[in-house]
Amino acid sequence: MTAVAERKAAAPGQRVRGRKMPGQKRMLGASVMILVGAFLPWLYTPLGNFTGMNGPGLWTATVGMLALAGALVPLRRLAIGQALIAAAVAVVIPVWQFWHMFSLVGFAGWMPGPGLLLTAVGGLLCGIAAWQLLNLEVAEG
Repeated sequence: MTAVAERKAAAPGQRVRGRKMPGQKRMLGASVMILVGAFLPWLYTPLGNFTGMNGPGLWTATVGMLALAGALVPLRRLAIGQALIAAAVAVVIPVWQFWHMFSLVGFAGWMPGPGLLLTAVGGLLCGIAAWQLLNLEVAEG
């Protein structure tokens, strides 16, 4: 039974709580990881720490909010789209950042920070959540 049918079947005074689809809780956790990772240091260098908000973290914070919205929206296709966009951006940007720094100087004098790792792992979790939502079988009542 769909959420709309459950609301119509409920008595007028009763509240019906919507269920979360499988993958939405994972996407909620991933959005928190992406958002926190955007504010933490992405690179440790002798010149100081560089947070994600000095550059690409702005993009990842934006898609972190998009993933948060996808975790809360009751529409399956919309949640899948939001999870895929968030996964793509939150994985590609940290991997590019790591590869760019590695190709410039190798590992001499810098080290990846926790923000870079949290953002990338949050993106992977968003991808897993999108896969779960995509393969969700709708129960016929």
